[in-house]
Amino acid sequence: EVQPDALLRIEETCGGQSRAGADGFIEGAPELVVEISGSSASYDLHAKLNIYRRAGVREYVVWRVYDDAIDWFVQDEGRFVAQAPDEQGVYASRVFPGLRLPVQALLDGKLADVLASVQQGAQTQEHADFVKKLKSQGTAA
Repeated sequence: EVQPDALLRIEETCGGQSRAGADGFIEGAPELVVEISGSSASYDLHAKLNIYRRAGVREYVVWRVYDDAIDWFVQDEGRFVAQAPDEQGVYASRVFPGLRLPVQALLDGKLADVLASVQQGAQTQEHADFVKKLKSQGTAA
């Protein structure tokens, strides 16, 4: 049983593909999974990547600490496709509109800059539209 270092999920009542079971464990695939990888980079980029792909995780992020690199994969027609950051060096989530990760700031340990980018993304119209959609799906359930 894999246990990701971090994850983001959408409530099932809002259109997500997972739920919290009675025992507190997540049932189904979270939308986004993050692994922070030291010596386990090979395992995270091969075996775990395939496990998460088969489970239906929609986005998979691996922070390869020793390599000073971040990989962001998006599920596309049953396979994970590596994404590239934009021209400013920022990854943007396809599943969570407005979620942005500035690669160099994270790698340089500039967590205030990372947080500022996340907060800035949360202020965008695309994020507001996403939240509105989730709320409307949640009230329809």
